[in-house]
Amino acid sequence: MGGPRKKTAFLGLGVMGGPMAGHLARAGHRVVVYNRTQTKAQAWLRDQQGLDVAAANSPKEAAEGADFIFSCVGNDDDLRLATIGPNGAFQGMSDGAIFIDHTTTSAAVARELGAIANKMGLHFLDAPVSGGEAGAVNGTLTIMVGGDVAAFDRAKPVALEFSKAFTRVGDQGCGQLAKMVNQICVAGVVQGLAEGINFGLKAGIDMKVVLDIIGKGAAQSWQMENRGLTMVEDKFNFGFAVDWMRKDLGLCIEESRRNGAPLPITALIDQFYSDLQRMGGQRWDTSSLIKRLQ
Repeated sequence: MGGPRKKTAFLGLGVMGGPMAGHLARAGHRVVVYNRTQTKAQAWLRDQQGLDVAAANSPKEAAEGADFIFSCVGNDDDLRLATIGPNGAFQGMSDGAIFIDHTTTSAAVARELGAIANKMGLHFLDAPVSGGEAGAVNGTLTIMVGGDVAAFDRAKPVALEFSKAFTRVGDQGCGQLAKMVNQICVAGVVQGLAEGINFGLKAGIDMKVVLDIIGKGAAQSWQMENRGLTMVEDKFNFGFAVDWMRKDLGLCIEESRRNGAPLPITALIDQFYSDLQRMGGQRWDTSSLIKRLQ
């Protein structure tokens, strides 16, 4: 799908980044990866036997000669380190190269790095993803993008190697703002689903039957379709972790203080996730909200 073979780099080989980088390699692109834990980079290389891949010792080294540099790291500080830190990717990028960041960060850091990139003759796109680990593995992520139109147009064919939608929302920072909207909506839906399922279980009705029925009507949602039955079965060892959701909701609440948009329900659900952390559920799936009610 990406057309002519490209020289790419991928920084961060976690549960999302590793599969995303793998799709690029299998599509025929040259992929140089960097991960702070070098053993993880070596393990990734072993999984790409026979493909045009290599590992670098720094983000700068990975970025040298690459047309596109992708990243999926932890947070704002991790992203700054990978881009403008000692041996950061911006130091190794060629004029006109494009940095596409898939980390969920603040909109402020996206604008900050975008401005620095522009001054250096580089391009920066903030491009957070939705779809979770399964979306990364299956190459079906939805990506919300902020940045220059021309850079977006150049990056899109390559990014579609691991996504089903790569859509520009606006200027730098707008991709992150769109991801915040996504997480605000997800949190509310999951809490409503948790309350509804718990209510049905307490009432003694067969919730597997009920979910099948209401899943054909107005209550239907991605969360119901993909997490409803596992919530009934008390299974939470997969998907998007509570710790990650708390990070994301913290970004939403911080941004809301800047733009004046009230988030009363989101703030409350953020505290519910805090309760789950205290219960030992840091790595449980976000659908574990139902465990608070039980």
